[in-house]
Amino acid sequence: MLTDLLGNNRDWAARIEREQPGFFKQLAAQQSPEYLWIGCSDSRVPANEIVGMLPGELFVHRNVANLVLHTDLNCLSVIQFAVQILKVKHIIVCGHYGCGGVRAALSNQDYGLIGNWLRHIKDIGFHCREILDAEPDEERRINRLCELNVLQQVENVCHTSIVQKAWRRGQPLAVHGWIYSIEDGLIKDLKVDIDCVANMPAIYSLQREALSI
Repeated sequence: MLTDLLGNNRDWAARIEREQPGFFKQLAAQQSPEYLWIGCSDSRVPANEIVGMLPGELFVHRNVANLVLHTDLNCLSVIQFAVQILKVKHIIVCGHYGCGGVRAALSNQDYGLIGNWLRHIKDIGFHCREILDAEPDEERRINRLCELNVLQQVENVCHTSIVQKAWRRGQPLAVHGWIYSIEDGLIKDLKVDIDCVANMPAIYSLQREALSI
């Protein structure tokens, strides 16, 4: 049933090796990306492809609606590995317009188990309700919340002790917020770039003593 996919894989591997002889041997020897990508699981948003990068150049974590939650050990483990072991220089949180998770969070429908996950986006929508209420069109409200969600997740990344420890060590690391348009394939820079503790509210800034625990 999956012979087409396996065939595509063989063709892809042969093309890469033809274009860049020795690529896979070099890739197998080490992993040294400069970027961690935190994006949505949506199949229409393939991280490497939309930024024109080959395997090995982008460390990727994806989940529904590109959330960074302090109770999500999977996401936090990815961030820790990327920052402490791979020494990435940039963490990019990239959402996308028309996100199904964001759309669902704005509704009052019961989606079962995933509703617990989407509750975090619903909370953002509630806290930013004045901004969203100012958008008369439903699609524009959804897309605005997609942007606001990215901004919140950027903050969540910066609030982790993992990132703050890196900054305290003097490790070069910046966190960025982007959003992708499936309709035209272009990425919009949301102009949020944080590279030090000083750029966040004091309540989230951990003291050196706490960071050593």
